[in-house]
Amino acid sequence: MALTHDDIKKIANLSRIHVEPSEYDTVLAQLSGVFGWIDQLQQVNTEGVLPYRDLLDVSTHERDDIVVEHDQADLILKNAPLSAHNMFAVPKVVE
Repeated sequence: MALTHDDIKKIANLSRIHVEPSEYDTVLAQLSGVFGWIDQLQQVNTEGVLPYRDLLDVSTHERDDIVVEHDQADLILKNAPLSAHNMFAVPKVVE
């Protein structure tokens, strides 16, 4: 697959990463190498190979969720840098 500088610009935009135009050649070479590996993998004959699944049929053992200590909020929030309304207070991240 032949990539162009326009492809690099589009991929960078979709990935939400900033790539300087001076870096296009480096990124193009790196992505071309990755796509080359993918092409090699696509050429491997996998006919007759079953999809992987757990070799050991082990189920997850779950325990009952039992509260053993009640009303620990004050003790927990004592270590918080900032708390409000009996909860951790964090800086606003959405404007």
